[in-house]
Formats: sequence, structure tokens, C-alpha cells
Amino acid sequence: MSSLIRHVTIDSADPYALATFWADALDGSLGDDDHPGDPEAAVTSAAASLLFVRVDDPKTVKNRVHLDLQPQDRTRDEEVERLLSLGAVIQGDHRRADGSGWVTLHDPEGNEFCVERSAAERSKG
Repeated sequence: MSSLIRHVTIDSADPYALATFWADALDGSLGDDDHPGDPEAAVTSAAASLLFVRVDDPKTVKNRVHLDLQPQDRTRDEEVERLLSLGAVIQGDHRRADGSGWVTLHDPEGNEFCVERSAAERSKG
């Protein structure tokens, strides 16, 4: 059997704070042993397992890997608004007049991620 991806690991200045954002974003949970100030924090969700580790070097360039989110029970635009209320910031708006496209956001530490249309929106055309 080949290897499986256990987590996607993300460098961060404050692992607990960033993990809390992503746990809320993905309707996931933090590990029982994760606390403010810890050098790492894990998020488990139906979508993925993410591991945030403290790295003292600041983020200086675009991510080489990023997450693409597809809402399951709301529209793309509703999800963008929800994520903005959690602390994300719009980096680039690539929505088109015909309803297609995506939005690129930054999480609270500036990591890029995208929100695509939901499966229901895609099935409409």
C-alpha cells in the first residue's frame, strides 16, 4: 500500500490561534491537548487534518500550496461572508457575472486559500 497523507502541515507564528480559525472555518475541532502557547496544534475535520507548527520566520511570499474550499451547505458567497466574519481577508475576487469563479482569501496569518462554488451551484451551470 502507498503512503497516506496524515495532515497538511502549515507553518505559523501562533499555532493555537491559527488552528482555532481553521477549526471554525472547517467545522472541525482542536485536539484535547492543544492550548494557547503550544508549539503545535491540530485540527480534525471531515474535510482534512491540519497541523499548525510554530515557525519564527515570518511569511514573506505566496504559498506554494494552498487549500481550495467548496461549501457543502451554503453558497460560495455565503461562505465567503462567513469566513470574513471569522477573520479572513479578501485577497482577490475572481467571481464572474455568470456566477462562476472563486474568491481568494487570506487567513489571519496571511496564508492564501480559495472558496469555490458549491456542488449545487456547479450543477446549475
